[in-house]
Amino acid sequence: MSKHIPTIVLGGTGYVAAEIIGLLFNHPSFRIEAVVSSSQAGTRIDEVFPHLTGPAGDLQFKSLDQVTDVLSSKRQTAIFSALPHGETATFIQNLLNESQTTANIVDVSADFRYRTSEAYEAIYGKPHPAPELLDSFTCALPDITRSTPEGHISHPGCFTTCITLPLAALFANDLIEAHVNVSAVTGSTGAGRQPGHGTHHPHRQSSMWAYHPLTHRHKPEMEFLVSAYEPNANITFVPHSGPFARGIHATTFATLKSPHSAEEVISKIQQFYSHSPFIKVSAKMPELKSIVGTNRCHIGVALNGNQLVITSVADNLVKGAAGGAVQWMNRLFGLEEAEGLMNATPGWI
Repeated sequence: MSKHIPTIVLGGTGYVAAEIIGLLFNHPSFRIEAVVSSSQAGTRIDEVFPHLTGPAGDLQFKSLDQVTDVLSSKRQTAIFSALPHGETATFIQNLLNESQTTANIVDVSADFRYRTSEAYEAIYGKPHPAPELLDSFTCALPDITRSTPEGHISHPGCFTTCITLPLAALFANDLIEAHVNVSAVTGSTGAGRQPGHGTHHPHRQSSMWAYHPLTHRHKPEMEFLVSAYEPNANITFVPHSGPFARGIHATTFATLKSPHSAEEVISKIQQFYSHSPFIKVSAKMPELKSIVGTNRCHIGVALNGNQLVITSVADNLVKGAAGGAVQWMNRLFGLEEAEGLMNATPGWI
C-alpha cells in the first residue's frame, strides 16, 4: 500500500502540527494534500519548519478556502486538527458545513474531550462553540479502547495520556484504591510554540516549579477515562514545568487493595496491554530519553507492602498528541495500528 489516503492537517504551524506532518511524511498510506494555516498561507512549510526540509518538498501552507476545494474533489479524507484550544470546534464546524466530503477527523485540542456543553463550560468557563458536534466525537486513548468508535476522535491531553495508561490497567484489574496521588513533570514544548514566561529559556533552564496544583484541567479528563473501571476514581494531580523540551515523567502513588508482588502487578499491566506494541512495563524505572521521539509509553513498578509507586514516561508531542492521533487514524481507516509509528529515532536528544 503506497500513499493514497488524502490527508489534511489543520493548524499547521504549532509544535504538534509539525510532529503530525513529520509522521505523515514517513507514513506509507497517508498523503498530505494540504496543511492549513491562516497566518502562513502561501509560505513554504520548510521555511517555518526547517527540519522538514527535503521531505516537505515545495509544499506550502493553504488557506481554509483552498482546503474546501481539496475536500470537495476527494473521496474519504483524513483530517488531523492541531488548532488551538477554543478555536477548533468552530473551525471544524465551518469546514464540514462548506464541504461535501466525508472525513475521519482526529482532534488533539480540548474542544471535544467532553460529551456535554455543561461539562466543557465547567472546565473552561465558557459555553461550547459547537455543541451540536459533541456527540460525533469520542474521547479515548487507542491503547485502552479496543474497539474503534464510530465517528470522529478527540485524543486526550499529554499529561492525561502518560498518567491514564498505567492507571487504567491498575483499576481494570481492581488492584488499587480509588484515590491516587500523581506528581508529573512536562517539557517546555507542552506550553506551545508561542513564547511565554514559562517557556523562556533563561527562566526555565536549571529550574522547575509546580503549576495549577490540584486544579489542572487534565484531572477531570483522567478521571473520566478511568471511570469505566473505577467510577469513584479521585486523582490528586500536581503538574510541574521541567527544564527540558520534550517528554513527560509522571510518578503515581497508589495503595493496593490486597497483597500482590511487584511481579504480579507488572504481569497484570502487561496482560492488559498485550495487544499494544507501544506499552512497555518492568521493574526498572524508565528514563525520558528512552521514549523521546517515539509513540511509546514506558512504565516502571515499585512496591513496598501495600504502597505502590508507578513511574511512566511518554513524549508529550508524539504519544501525547501527534503519534496517538496517527494511531487513531490508522484504525479509522482499517490500517495496522502501528503503521508509520515504528520508525527508529535518535537515541540521544
